[in-house]
Amino acid sequence: MRLLIAAVGKLKSGPERMLCDRYLDRAQKGGRPLGLTRIDIREWPESRAGRSDDRRQEEAIAILGAVPEGAKLVLLDEHGANPTSIAFADLIAEHRDKGVADLVFAIGGPDGHGLAMAARADKTIAFGALTWPHQIIRVLLAEQIYRATTILSGHPYHRA
Repeated sequence: MRLLIAAVGKLKSGPERMLCDRYLDRAQKGGRPLGLTRIDIREWPESRAGRSDDRRQEEAIAILGAVPEGAKLVLLDEHGANPTSIAFADLIAEHRDKGVADLVFAIGGPDGHGLAMAARADKTIAFGALTWPHQIIRVLLAEQIYRATTILSGHPYHRA
């Protein structure tokens, strides 16, 4: 199964990029034996539309245009469910075991996700009720994907 992080906003070089890359590299290596064949990130610039609804709509159209046919879509949104790391790993394993070819995690822009994204989403999750900058969410998501590979493989990185 392929994983895609679809994110509004560019992650510039610096400590956040280095940390994100480190976790995704580890996840890629640990995920291969688990059937996770590829982990990618795609970025889109924030919309420059004047109204927040228009910005959300433009960003949704861009992301949805890149979601592969048949993919499962998970939105990251502060109003979503708050899974444990084990539940997050189970989510990945469940889709993998059902033969899902692509699992997409979408990080919206500063205005959140548009209605089209919410309508298309298979699940919405949060990393707590706090609002996080997209750079931090990307690092948190990358770490949780890596943690999921360690949970699924029985590696001691995750200690419950």
